[in-house]
Amino acid sequence: MSFLIGYLTNMNEGEIKRIAIHDETGLFKKDFKNSEETVYVDLSAMPFQVAKDTASKSYEGLIHIPKVTNPKDLATKVEYISDDSPSMEYIMEMENVIDHQLTQNNLKAMGFDSAKIDSAQVKSDIHLAKFSGENSLKGLNEIKIGIGSAFGYLIMMFIIIYGNFVMRSVIEEKTNRIIEIIISSVKPYQLMMGKIIGNSLAGILQFVIWAIVGGVLLVGVSSFFGVQAGAASSIDPEMMNAAQQEMGGTIQVYLKEIWNLPIGTLVTCFIIYFIGGYFLYSSLYAAIGAAVDSETDSQQFLLPIIMPLMLGVYVGFFTVMNDPHGTVATIFSMIPFTSPIVMLMRIPFGVPWWQLVLSIVLLFGTFLGVVWFASKIYRVGILMYGKKPTWKEMYKWLKY
Repeated sequence: MSFLIGYLTNMNEGEIKRIAIHDETGLFKKDFKNSEETVYVDLSAMPFQVAKDTASKSYEGLIHIPKVTNPKDLATKVEYISDDSPSMEYIMEMENVIDHQLTQNNLKAMGFDSAKIDSAQVKSDIHLAKFSGENSLKGLNEIKIGIGSAFGYLIMMFIIIYGNFVMRSVIEEKTNRIIEIIISSVKPYQLMMGKIIGNSLAGILQFVIWAIVGGVLLVGVSSFFGVQAGAASSIDPEMMNAAQQEMGGTIQVYLKEIWNLPIGTLVTCFIIYFIGGYFLYSSLYAAIGAAVDSETDSQQFLLPIIMPLMLGVYVGFFTVMNDPHGTVATIFSMIPFTSPIVMLMRIPFGVPWWQLVLSIVLLFGTFLGVVWFASKIYRVGILMYGKKPTWKEMYKWLKY
């Protein structure tokens, strides 16, 4: 798994990002060097508005360096314009380029005097904005991945916890020979689905309670700082800049950005993906519970079930953070065994509706197929006693 995650991460890093530069000073465009991950394209010859419109359609973002009277003012005047929040690592790279050039200018003006070198150091603060004209925030990318990772991890935790409930319930009924009485009244497939659906409703109820409590807390904190739900889309840029001067104002701005995230979509998709992912994995847990006589015997069969969940968490975390719309992140958000985790990590960054629909259709379609062969194992296994099954034997049960 470690080698696979490393390989997929390197694949994701291999995708080239194209960044446009509009340098009205002519000082910095040569300092932004192309790398294996990033290619810079100079659009300085265009008027700024034309370059901005071009970058919004064809580039990842636009670095705008305005013309100023005093070069020192550039430390706080440079803007990075993009609808997607850049990572903190890339922001620091841009700021280092600005810092280095401005520092060199200061050193030349000061005659390279050693005493003046320290005073010539410049620390830039790149301003972030969106193509629509709204201001953006540093660290917003990390907030999104944090929220998405929390939801993805909750999905994994719920699937494992309630999947084990289903498996233990089957093992208990099989050990006590109650199962022989139950299947005289209902079909094995109906019994298996009853266990899965019953436990899923318990999981959804628990999540609803958490969502209500979390929503109340978020509304309470927002009200305390004077933030209204959905107000992020109408933030005045001057008010945002003024608010950032104080700690309380900064918290207000971040709360507004959190409210501006697709929270409704995230919560709705959590329930949908929990149901689909839980049904998919719980049918496998039920089949394993029916095949063994004790929980100890089940351990050899659980690793193949847990591995895709772990893979989804690690692949999602290492790829979505760097490139939420990259090839690796997109593919794993479509694969049914990892999509409940990876897709929830991508949703805070904005996912096209067709990708959501396709991912959900694939998830529930795979669930129907898995239930079909899991029910065959369940049907035979619930009446098998005194023998530890192997993968080969379970494969034979599929043909009965």
